[in-house]
This record gives sequence, C-alpha cells and structure tokens, in this order.
Amino acid sequence: METHYYKEKLSALNLRRCYEVAPPRVKEYLSREIDHLIENINPGDSVLELGCGYGRIIAALARKARQVTGIDTSLSSLVLAKESFQQFSSVPSTDEPSRRKAIPGQSSEPRPSLLGMNAVKLAFRDDIFDVVICAQNGISSFHVDREHLITESLRVVKKGGKALFSSYSEKFWDHRLAWFQRQAEEGLLGEIDYTKTRNGYIECKDGFTASTVGADEFRVLTSQVEGCVTIVEIDDSSLFCEIVKG
Repeated sequence: METHYYKEKLSALNLRRCYEVAPPRVKEYLSREIDHLIENINPGDSVLELGCGYGRIIAALARKARQVTGIDTSLSSLVLAKESFQQFSSVPSTDEPSRRKAIPGQSSEPRPSLLGMNAVKLAFRDDIFDVVICAQNGISSFHVDREHLITESLRVVKKGGKALFSSYSEKFWDHRLAWFQRQAEEGLLGEIDYTKTRNGYIECKDGFTASTVGADEFRVLTSQVEGCVTIVEIDDSSLFCEIVKG
C-alpha cells in the first residue's frame, strides 16, 4: 500500500493539507530544514529534488540555485507544483539576500523542470547535478530500497557535488506523532494504531507506515560510499546525512 499512498490518497491538495495542519513546532522544524538546504546550495548550482510533491520547497530552492529539477511519482502533485511555482514567479521577492545572483544570458527567475519519475530509476545521465536533495524523511517515506536510493542519487551527482538526505531527530518524536495525529483526524491518513506505533515508527490501521532513519543506520547505508559522509542534527528536529561525492 505504501508505494501508492503518496501517488493516490496523499497527493496534491491532500498532501498540501498535511502541512497546513502542522502544529507550530512542526512548522518551525520544516522551516529550519529548508534553511539548512538553502545553506548547502550555491547560486550557480544545478539541483535535483527527489519527491518534490506539490512544490512545497521548489520556490525556495529556485531563489538560490541556477536550475532546479523536481521529480515525483504523483502526476496530480506535479500539476499543483507547477501552479504553485507560477504563483511564486508572479510575485516579486523582497528577500534579496536569499535570491540567486543574476547570470548573464539567463532569466532572473529560473523555471524548474518538473518530471514524473521514480527516485530509484532516474532518467538522467551520470554526473550532471551539483546537489541532490531528498528532504522531509523521503528516504523512509518513498518506501524504496534505501541503499539503492543513495547509490542512484550519487550516480547523477558531479564529483565534488553533494547529496543530502534528511530524517527525524529522536528528540522530535512527540511533535512528529502529534502532527500525524492531526493528519489522521483530518482523514488524510488512516487511524493511528497505537498498539503498533512506537518511538520512530508510526503505523495506521489502513496499512500506512512511517519510519525513521537514525544516525547508525545512515552510517551503515553509506559505509561503502566513495566520498565524505557527515551526519548533522538541526534544531533538535532534523537529522541530515550529507555526502560529498569523491
């Protein structure tokens, strides 16, 4: 069921609603996660976002990067992402420090490419992106082979480029569970099964599950990677595994 959940039930407007009902502490976590991603992007970079959904962070990435490509398996989410970015492009930004520097011959407002694609079967040649981003616990929520996801992501990253994978900090468990409870109450998720839910793992009675990748598992998953691996915790909420390709 999980492989189709974000493609069908939890996509587009329903997915956006999940973030709209987030408690204040969760919204702070989401904001800090974006801030950290932006800090890892340079103005001239080409960026790939895996699982871009309805475009929640695509505009923020486009403010900084030279070019952004977002992929997702949900067509309805991609349509909403395109609409969201068009709205962003039509509103002048007052946050000049966060905007990328103009490059001669290029538009001051980059337009991302939005493509229907599976993150473990990327239709890109090797070594073409400066940064690959898998945010908001995508490494778990995609429900794919995690080691394969990392390997495929690094395949399309240039040498010296970076891949970033985020999950949740153990310190954030209570806030995360409260957020999922709100989603369940809204009918966005099935009822949470508290007999099976435990720290770091959530299971709903309709079969939906949400897990976590901790620091130890990140180390195991990246043990054979050729490059520099760093694991950092942000805001007592996000856990990032950052890989600079060797």
